[in-house]
Amino acid sequence: MSVWAIGDLQGCYDATQRLLEKIRFDPAQDRLWFCGDLVNRGGQSLETLRLVHSLREHCVVVLGNHDLSLLAIGERSPEEQRKVNPDLQRVVLADDARMLLDWLRMQKLLHVDRDLGWMMVHAGLAPKWTTTLAEKHAREVEAQLHGNGYRKLFRNMYGDKPNWAPHLSGHDRSRAIINVLTRMRYCTPRGRMAIEEKGAPGRQAQGLYPWYEVPGRAERDLKIVCGHWSTLGLMIGHGVHAIDTGAVWGGKLTALQLDTDEIRLVQVHGRDVPPPPKGELPKD
Repeated sequence: MSVWAIGDLQGCYDATQRLLEKIRFDPAQDRLWFCGDLVNRGGQSLETLRLVHSLREHCVVVLGNHDLSLLAIGERSPEEQRKVNPDLQRVVLADDARMLLDWLRMQKLLHVDRDLGWMMVHAGLAPKWTTTLAEKHAREVEAQLHGNGYRKLFRNMYGDKPNWAPHLSGHDRSRAIINVLTRMRYCTPRGRMAIEEKGAPGRQAQGLYPWYEVPGRAERDLKIVCGHWSTLGLMIGHGVHAIDTGAVWGGKLTALQLDTDEIRLVQVHGRDVPPPPKGELPKD
């Protein structure tokens, strides 16, 4: 049995199939961890979502910001749905859209496996969050996402503010938790996020740190695997394994084996497109 974490798919179905073949994935004995952002931009989001859904008994998924956006779009009127990009339109207007979206909504924001020694999140953690705190805050939002209040959550989750603070309540609290778990890249030592900063480390404004390098950050008892940050690329350090290697931008799709003491990576070429022009950064 092998356990593999896989970076952001973003609708790159062909690359996903190539990667599963290269790691010789056997659903009878292997398990997959998907780091979120299954959909958007790759042109094959519907096929990708159907593939991961077909593997649902053999995989764990955490939601990324693009997945949450898709779920919110799925609750809009058909007229509004026809205004979104064609890749997501194909998902929300598909005959099996309700089944796929209902399944996607029931996925996690954070996955923890203490026996394996790993946790998975799409983007990152607030500097002061221990593993236990991160679990607690993720479960708060998951309870809304998985319950009857999900439509209200989708209507109120958009926005860059407020920054996370323990005293927050209501929609502000849920929005701040979602932003940390699905959009975090840089922040101040006090945990104030800089959502607008998206480049590789070394290009950020003074006083900002990658979330995993903040001085005085909490000690965490598990290794972390995450995605979201394509301009960072493959980064292994500080107990963090960031594996969004820009498949949708013409980079690579990466799998990291988790059930081994060695660092074992497998990669395939992503979508056959040129990367963004120099100086132009991918959007969230």
